[in-house]
Amino acid sequence: MSMAGNLRKVTSLGKVNGLRRVARLARRRPRVDLSHPARSPLGSSVVNCVTYRGGVRVLESGDLVEAVQKVRKRGAGFVWLGLHEPTDEEFAGIAELFDLHPLAVEDAIEAHQRPKLERYDETLFAVFKSVCYVEHEKLTATSEVVNTGEIMVFVGHDFVITVRHGRHGSLGPLREELEADPEQLKKGPAAVLHAIADHVVDDYLSVIDSVQEDIDEVETDVFAEDGARTDPGRIYQLKRELLELKRAVVPLSRPLEELAAVPIRVVDAEIQAYFRDVSDHLLRATEQIAAFDELLNSILQAHLAQVTVAQNADMRKITAWAAIIAVPTMVCGVYGMNFEYMPELRWSFGYPLVIGVIAVACTALHRGFRRNGWL
Repeated sequence: MSMAGNLRKVTSLGKVNGLRRVARLARRRPRVDLSHPARSPLGSSVVNCVTYRGGVRVLESGDLVEAVQKVRKRGAGFVWLGLHEPTDEEFAGIAELFDLHPLAVEDAIEAHQRPKLERYDETLFAVFKSVCYVEHEKLTATSEVVNTGEIMVFVGHDFVITVRHGRHGSLGPLREELEADPEQLKKGPAAVLHAIADHVVDDYLSVIDSVQEDIDEVETDVFAEDGARTDPGRIYQLKRELLELKRAVVPLSRPLEELAAVPIRVVDAEIQAYFRDVSDHLLRATEQIAAFDELLNSILQAHLAQVTVAQNADMRKITAWAAIIAVPTMVCGVYGMNFEYMPELRWSFGYPLVIGVIAVACTALHRGFRRNGWL
């Protein structure tokens, strides 16, 4: 056998062995989803692997390969494989088993993708940006408000593969909700795709409500009596975090419109009606984000105007006091010239008269400035 043939044989054996390792881990895992913060406790990317038939979870014996073979042999049901940040080696065997396109596999492993929808023959590949609100006691110029992750979904006629990136967005609760609704789950892998899209968009709306509370807090501070002293960095930070949220939400509109309107082999027409509802919710989220952006611009402009007004008020006060101080300065300057012949120098009432004139002049100026709002 040639060297190239040996290399292909070794590569093929490596993929098979990798797939078998993933399959064994999937079989050994408890039949529940783990909302782990980063990696699986088993050290693998496998979160769960379950077979569904007629909308009901089936407790199949055997590994992932056998589960897929049984589903395809019966021609009914599907396999849902959940992964979290898989490596190239862990995903190689899975990609070969389900005949996934190399470009989609690369995107699923590398992450950092925009929300999108791509079709590869009989497989649908969707990317969603998951978001969560970062709790904080008080918004500062460095507070993290929005944290994003990614959920990639491969959908075929008899399988769903979810690949999650980030420390949030666990699909465990979603799986439980779907299993509690067999009528929806038995509609197949497209029903799982719809549930994930709906779950992601609902999270968008929840995060938007929380961000609105931060915007209301900043708005209240800016329009308070000492609003000019508000740190403008807080407003800029909110705008930066809102931009990150916008990058997650806005690009998803086109994929959802395609799922709702364009005929797709793996998406039943009945499921497309559900995607139209999700698209409507996404439109609401997009409009709110646009409104928040305009509101923050208005708040920033109002804050800058308040700072300008405060500076003008300070300058008026400084000018008024300078004018009052100029009166005694001028009088004292005149009588400090030490000429021998000056009026009232030898008059016993000269000093009290000068002090009286200074006091009256300063008092008159002070009352005038206060009446005009300068003091």
